[in-house]
Amino acid sequence: MDRPTIAELRVSALFDGIDDAELEQITDWFERREVDSGETLAREGASGYAFTVLGTATARVTRGEETVRELGPGDWFGEGAILGSGRRTATVTAATPGTVWVLFGTRFRELGQRFPEQQALIESVFADRQD
Repeated sequence: MDRPTIAELRVSALFDGIDDAELEQITDWFERREVDSGETLAREGASGYAFTVLGTATARVTRGEETVRELGPGDWFGEGAILGSGRRTATVTAATPGTVWVLFGTRFRELGQRFPEQQALIESVFADRQD
């Protein structure tokens, strides 16, 4: 399994404030995926058990037919299904080819327990996305 480097994870503000030694451990929790433009990364209404951080890919988030946001490198998605109902609240489609890093539910919860500041940031973004 390929994993991100510390430098690759540092692209995301999510990892600000985590020292390199701790971030090195976190890199082991992620699985690297290469995605193609147009690939569906999450489907609205489907069960969700993974949290995804965009590495080099960009993505479009839609609800129904409406685009609700564009995501770029360092942005993330998938927290809603894990923190909420267990279902995806939107469809996420890769807008450009590139790399994404996937963190599955058990490790996502461990991240939140070990790093409360990151958990607070994730929860804040989740709340903003509900508006």
